[in-house]
Parts: sequence; structure tokens; C-alpha cells
Amino acid sequence: MSTHDLSRWAHDHDYGNPGNAAAERGTRQVLWITTSTMLLEIVAGWWFNSMAVLADGWHMSSHALAIGLSVFAYGAARKYAHDPRFAFGTWKIEILAGYTSALGLLGVAAAMVFGSIERLVSPQPIAYAEALTVAVIGLAVNLICALILGKAHGHEHGHGHEHSHHHAHHSHEDLNLKAAYIHVLTDALTSVLAIAALAGGWLWDWAWLDPAMGLVGAVLIALWSKNLLLQTGRVLLDREMDHPVVAEIHEVIGALPADGTEVTDLHVWRVGGGAYACALSLLTHDAALTPLAVREALAVHEELVHITVEIHRCDTCPQA
Repeated sequence: MSTHDLSRWAHDHDYGNPGNAAAERGTRQVLWITTSTMLLEIVAGWWFNSMAVLADGWHMSSHALAIGLSVFAYGAARKYAHDPRFAFGTWKIEILAGYTSALGLLGVAAAMVFGSIERLVSPQPIAYAEALTVAVIGLAVNLICALILGKAHGHEHGHGHEHSHHHAHHSHEDLNLKAAYIHVLTDALTSVLAIAALAGGWLWDWAWLDPAMGLVGAVLIALWSKNLLLQTGRVLLDREMDHPVVAEIHEVIGALPADGTEVTDLHVWRVGGGAYACALSLLTHDAALTPLAVREALAVHEELVHITVEIHRCDTCPQA
């Protein structure tokens, strides 16, 4: 059994965002509001035999499911944060939830396109008064939810810190929170477009306006989901070698007092909202250069939370 003090070399692998607690509270509140409204609309639609109210209730269920996924991801990431089976922490559980939500948004957009085209080809009578009431209630609920998630988003950025070096802080948003926020915004957008379309249909008998607005909303939702898929997919695939922190690592190595030290291999990947791990191999002529000295030099960049250094001595190469 070792008698050494390993605290200097060992560290925690929990790299989660400090704002996650606020984000989890916000998404949980939004989940309760969305689920309650969904159930109310489904029951009211069945009781009053209103297909408009019933359809909106079932539509809201898809957003409730997505927001529930965000809440689950926060809880799972927190529960297993110190589980040693997760080599670099549990933050990517949240990213996976965001990616799945983005796929769900694409499904919502596809359903809107299908429904809108169907109504353009085969127009159906619309109960304008009931549908407008549902749309206004839905918009009010979504605005409340957007305010709650917006406050959580602001709280997250309020925990940002300044680096002790001259480089600017690289901000990173909570993609799981963003996924929940986009679901709320898409529902709000759907309500706004529905109100405009229903008002036009009621006042001027433009029945085509409702499905046309549905197509516009579907395109916007698809664009938002594509952006979210790209952001979350980049993290899941560890596509981070174009990030400014990579150039900063090269800059630190180039400024080492050790003569003729070069980076021969470098891997950088994200393990938290603003936290990165890196593994680098160096070739050097300096017999005194140690991995600890390299880690201390890189410590000026606080976003580098896990650094692995391999040093190769160049005994046969000519001195620089």
C-alpha cells in the first residue's frame, strides 16, 4: 500500500458547469408548467369535444417529453458526477440529451410540414374562436416558461470568471438548457404564427393562411434544430481542434525556456461547458524539462482542467 501523498497529482473529474443547479431548477419548473397545461388541454378538448384544443394538448406533449429529457440529463449528470466509470465526468449526458432534443425538433418540423400540406390540399373547417383561445393560452404559458429558462441562462453566465492571463475568456453555453429553451421558443413561435393565421382566416376568410404559417414555422424550427445538432454533435465527436485554446497551448509551449521543444502530438477535447482536457507529446533537447513544469506553464489557461504530458528526449538530434 502506497504511503505517498497523491493529492498533488490527483484531482476530481467533475467538470460540470457551476450554473447547472439553476438550469436544472428552471427546466424542472418549466416541465411542471408544460405538463400541467398539456393535461388541462387534453382533458378540456375531450370534455368540450374540441379537436383544436385536443390537438394542441397532444402537440405540447412532445415538448414536455423533450424538457423532461433535459431534466433527466441534469439529474443523471449530477448523480453520477463522481462515478469513476465516467473517465472524464458526466457532462456529455447533458449534451446527448440536447442532441436527442434537436432530433425531436426535426420530427416536430416534419410533422408540421405534413399537416400543413395536407390542409392545403384538403382544407378543413376551423373553429376560429376556440383555436384562437388555445393559441393565446399556449403563447402565455410559453412566454412564462421562456422567462424562467432565460433567467436560468443569465444565472449560468453570471458565474463566468476572468482568466489571470491576457487572453479573452471563451464563453460556452449550456447546450442542454439551450435545447429546452428552443423547444419553448418553437412552441411560442407556433402560437404566434397560429394567432396571426387564425386572425387572418377569421377576418378575411383566408383559410390557406393557417397551413402556410405552419410551413413557415416548420422551416424556422428545422433551422434551429440544425444549429443545435451541429453544436452538440461537435462536442459528442470531440471536434475541438479548431478552438482558440489549441493555439494557446502551442503558444505556451513555444514560450517555454527549454531550447528546441516542439509539440509532436496534441489532442484537445471538451469535458465541461468551459472545461477542456488535453494530451500532448513533446520532443525536447532539455534534459531538465518535466511534465510537471509543462502543466504548471499551461495552468495559466484555467479552462484546461485535465492535462497529460509525455516528453521525449532528443539525444541524437542537432541542437537548435
